[in-house]
Amino acid sequence: MKTYRLSATGRRTTILLLLAAFAIWAFALWSFSSTLNISYNPLEFWSSLMTSVDEGLAISRIVPALLMLVLIVATPLLVWNLLEEWAASYTPTPDGLRFLSLGIEVLYPWQSIRDVRRVDDDSDDPMDELLLADDQTHQIANPVLRFLHAQAYGRTRLPIYAGLQDRHELLAAIRQHTELLNEPVQSEEDA
Repeated sequence: MKTYRLSATGRRTTILLLLAAFAIWAFALWSFSSTLNISYNPLEFWSSLMTSVDEGLAISRIVPALLMLVLIVATPLLVWNLLEEWAASYTPTPDGLRFLSLGIEVLYPWQSIRDVRRVDDDSDDPMDELLLADDQTHQIANPVLRFLHAQAYGRTRLPIYAGLQDRHELLAAIRQHTELLNEPVQSEEDA
C-alpha cells in the first residue's frame, strides 16, 4: 500500500502560505490594538479597553476593529488547516482510504465515497475533493481535533490537495475502488 503525501513543491507552497497567515495575524493584532488604543498587557487590558470605550467609539474605529477581530479569530483556524495539509497522508487500503494528519486518523470506507469532484477547474493547481455519503469524523476521539478537522473540511468532504506527490495516481486508485463498488452486479441470467 502506497502512502501519498505533499511533494516538495507542495510543502514549500504551504510554508509560504503559513508565513503569509502569520504576517496577516500579526498585522491584525497590531491594527486592532492601535485602532482601539488598547494594551495587550494582561494587567492593563481591561482598563485600557474601558478608557477607550469611555472616550467614545466612532464608527471609523469600530468597523476596522471588527474586521481585525475577525482576522484575529479566523487566522488561527487557517493556520490549523495549513498545518493539517502539511502533515496529511492518504493510504488506499482494501477497506477504504486512510487519512492521517496531526493526531487525526480516519478510515473512509470505499462505499461511503459518493464522488470525486474537481473544486476549481480554472486553477493552475487543481484541487479535488471526495464527497462522502456520511460523517466519518466520529472516528476522531479528541473532540478538539474533531472540531478543527470538521471546520476545515466539513463533515462529508475530504480534499485531495493539489500539492500531493503522484496525486493523479491516488485519484485513479480512488476511482477504481469506488467504481468497482458502484458497478451493477450481473445475474447469471444476464451472462
